[in-house]
Amino acid sequence: MKHLPLAALSVLALAATACGSGFEDKPSAAPQSSGPVSLRVLIASSGDSETAVVKQAAEAWAKSSGNQAEVTPAQDIHQQLGQAFAGGTPPDVFYVDAARFADYASVGALEPYADKISNPDDFYPSLRTTFTRDGKFYCAPKDFSTLALIVNDDLWKKAGAEIPTTWEQLTSAAEKLKAKGITPLALGDNRDRMGAFMVQAGGWITSPDGTKATADSPENLQALEYVQKLVKEKLAQSPKQLGADWSGAAFGEGKAAMTIEGNWIKGALKADHPDLKYSVHELPAGAKKGTLSFTNCWGIAAKSTNKAAAISFVEAMTKADQQLTFAKAFGVMPSRQSAKDAYVKEFPDDTAFVNGADYAQGPVNAAKMDSVLSDFDAQLQQLASKDPKAILARLQKNTQSALGE
Repeated sequence: MKHLPLAALSVLALAATACGSGFEDKPSAAPQSSGPVSLRVLIASSGDSETAVVKQAAEAWAKSSGNQAEVTPAQDIHQQLGQAFAGGTPPDVFYVDAARFADYASVGALEPYADKISNPDDFYPSLRTTFTRDGKFYCAPKDFSTLALIVNDDLWKKAGAEIPTTWEQLTSAAEKLKAKGITPLALGDNRDRMGAFMVQAGGWITSPDGTKATADSPENLQALEYVQKLVKEKLAQSPKQLGADWSGAAFGEGKAAMTIEGNWIKGALKADHPDLKYSVHELPAGAKKGTLSFTNCWGIAAKSTNKAAAISFVEAMTKADQQLTFAKAFGVMPSRQSAKDAYVKEFPDDTAFVNGADYAQGPVNAAKMDSVLSDFDAQLQQLASKDPKAILARLQKNTQSALGE
């Protein structure tokens, strides 16, 4: 999941103007409006379906609360938020990508309100951790997705392999597929896919609180050496090697028997390959189970003068029933554990994705890591010919520099 080029510029603008814009003031210092208010809500919509259902939910909240809410789908939310923060006119409520959360929170742009939402412990612990900084749970997770193993059922039958639940079984199944002349695994050559193996080995790039670099570890080395073996032996190939722009396309075209992707692949396969028979399974475990999560939260601006209404709005948007409505409309998974049973009943094929929430690792929870992670991606794209230990040493040094260690 690549970030838009202008995102880094917007974060730099945000950071540069943080002191002069009063972001260092305590969030409660902003004067609060009394009486009915009109909230400005900026969303990064996945399409017309999401825009429509969020607007419907906002209208229902407005009707019941006596307030108003203007929902605007962003053209480029990272750029627009950066400009709005820098100009001192941020929207009251907005989507915050987990990969951008630390950048915004670190300069005081976000109101840490999430513990004021009803039953905050109902949000999956991994998602709470993703949006927690300096011990404060900042913003309520909107929804999420995880990575799982997607298997082409017809190609799998030709190989006669069992669905792998461990690295050893993954290697064995891949070798059987390769022997049948089938490319085993389409795997994105970046941290958002290969990083899952680091989690499965018991490692990650930073400490859970995002304050320490932990890249150069035996666990991460074991993970990259394992992935390197898959790549060198052509048990795993990148989308580019398979003539596709992403793993889901290569998988859908039958160019690989397996891929590792999120539940967004469902919509793509339904649209482009409706007759493809496939199944979804939890990722094979290394030293432990592990996957990556991708999520957004409902951010509230620290400078908003409508915080009480904004919290009320987020409360309405994150109720279990409302999240299930969103799920049915545009395919996301609810962030509340209390919605799991109803979601799985409605979408039983997504069980593996939902189960991943119990052991998922969110994006790096540290500010100013954009260039570091982009460089790591560039190194992973050359994993077949590079020394994994050297890659991790470089990542460690760059991460320490970004974190000011």
